[in-house]
Amino acid sequence: MKKRPIIIDTDPGIDDAIAIAIALKAKELDVRLFTTVVGNVSLDKVTNNLLKLLTFWNVDIPVAMGASEPLIEKLVDASNVHGESGMDGYDFPSPNKSNLLKEHAVEAMRKTIMESKEKITIVPIGPLTNIALLLKTYPEVKNKIEEIVLMGGSAGRGNRGVMSEFNIATDPEAAQIVFSSGLKIVMAGLDVGWKALVYPHDSVLIKDMGKTGEMIYSLLQKYRGRGLQNGLKMYDSTAIAYLLEPEMYEVKETYVEVELNGKLTRGTTVVDLQNYLKKEPNVKVLTDINEEMFKNWLLNALKKCD
Repeated sequence: MKKRPIIIDTDPGIDDAIAIAIALKAKELDVRLFTTVVGNVSLDKVTNNLLKLLTFWNVDIPVAMGASEPLIEKLVDASNVHGESGMDGYDFPSPNKSNLLKEHAVEAMRKTIMESKEKITIVPIGPLTNIALLLKTYPEVKNKIEEIVLMGGSAGRGNRGVMSEFNIATDPEAAQIVFSSGLKIVMAGLDVGWKALVYPHDSVLIKDMGKTGEMIYSLLQKYRGRGLQNGLKMYDSTAIAYLLEPEMYEVKETYVEVELNGKLTRGTTVVDLQNYLKKEPNVKVLTDINEEMFKNWLLNALKKCD
């Protein structure tokens, strides 16, 4: 089987950990590089969390640290949700830092993309700061990017602001640079994330899935433990799910722009589903998900993670 080469740009984060686990074990994917970006918690913390995960799985894939702050927006992290470290709840081994590159994430992405024989798919599951910097600094990489499959945005309500989603609102300027880049973009936003749920009985099944299952179960218990009763949202896994089983989604090609100036709506993805703006579609927006298919896919994927 020919594997799809990808770069994962991430800010772990508990739901990031689940998405990364599945991506690493998926026989259809070839993870060439991890890059880290400030988001859920500080850059140092998210990088440490990623290295802990890779050490836990004994995986030797290069890691490059990226942006430590948004382009313009003042950083507001999500430590209130993900805990002080960003990945509280499990006693990880000390991280092996031998695969941590000295070069910046933008340089590492450029090198990985330009040296690849096949086009690379970029999978950002955090704020889009690194990706915007890459596209602006090295526009020549666009010819060698297959598409960008990102978790972020919303066609409806938000979870950071009234209408804005966390990853996009953390760095709205970066998001607008990416959406207006002319590249093929797939947006897995809150609309599908709110239906991609893990419930208490699912977490018990996950707990029995070996070492990885035990680790994820522990993180889930810490990650809004009380909220588990109503279902925990597997936001970042929806981007990986699209790469592996896109048929579980309803998709609409439409025009998307990020609101930068609105007093109440800065960071909102304006998703023009009804074509009011009469502009050419620039994004494939995932508008709905088959919840049962996603649940079965997630549990089956996690079974393969040991």
